[in-house]
Amino acid sequence: MSAAIPPKQPKIRIRGLEKSFGEKKVLDGVDLDIMPGTSLVVIGGSGSGKSVLIKCVLNLIEPDAGTIEIDGENVLALSPRARRAVYARIGMLFQNGALFDSLPVWENVAFGLLARHRVRRAEARVRAGEILGQVGLEATCGALFPAELSGGMQKRVALARAIASRPDILFFDEPTTGLDPIIGAVIDGLIVDCVKRLGSTAVAITHDMASAQRIGDEAAMLHGGKIVWSGPAASLLKSGNPVVDQFTHGRREGPIKMELRG
Repeated sequence: MSAAIPPKQPKIRIRGLEKSFGEKKVLDGVDLDIMPGTSLVVIGGSGSGKSVLIKCVLNLIEPDAGTIEIDGENVLALSPRARRAVYARIGMLFQNGALFDSLPVWENVAFGLLARHRVRRAEARVRAGEILGQVGLEATCGALFPAELSGGMQKRVALARAIASRPDILFFDEPTTGLDPIIGAVIDGLIVDCVKRLGSTAVAITHDMASAQRIGDEAAMLHGGKIVWSGPAASLLKSGNPVVDQFTHGRREGPIKMELRG
């Protein structure tokens, strides 16, 4: 009789995560498992705590309670040096790109390689050109400055920077914000391609339901400080959960509005 195959350990495991700002409790016991190689999208209304959740995982905000495990290690209990080693394996695409206006595109892409990995500038420039090619941009774009690029091109550069160090975890904060539907679909396609090429685990927060279904394998909704639903991203529009259904279909009436009235 063959031995039982042990269950796969989550890449990211969050338990009982809490965060308050003054009297406002934003995260109220968040539990979430993100499996290796999976793309998870987190949805929720404005002010629901999606960005706070990501910032807690990224060690930009210290939670009040709970645990955040990456590859089985509670990162909140690690020394600062050990934490830095963990977070060196994470890439981030910020909502508005967050490119450095004073740096040329190639240096934006290679910023982490230069700052953290101590790659020589000549080598970093060549590698930046290769990475730009992976997001559909010519290497010659590397000599331009962010202000010389369109919004869609800036988003591609930000994606190139996020994947430059070949991270095994990627975070995307509203990746299609400010883009028209066609460019948004192109960016989503590039995200999916990059995540698959790297074999990374990905987490995205978004209000865009079309984007959520394009880039997500799994989805979770954050509401009232908790995860109120999780399931396949393909089921977002037919979840059967009244809170999720109201949000994903943009209905004025429903449990979310009733709670706001109360």
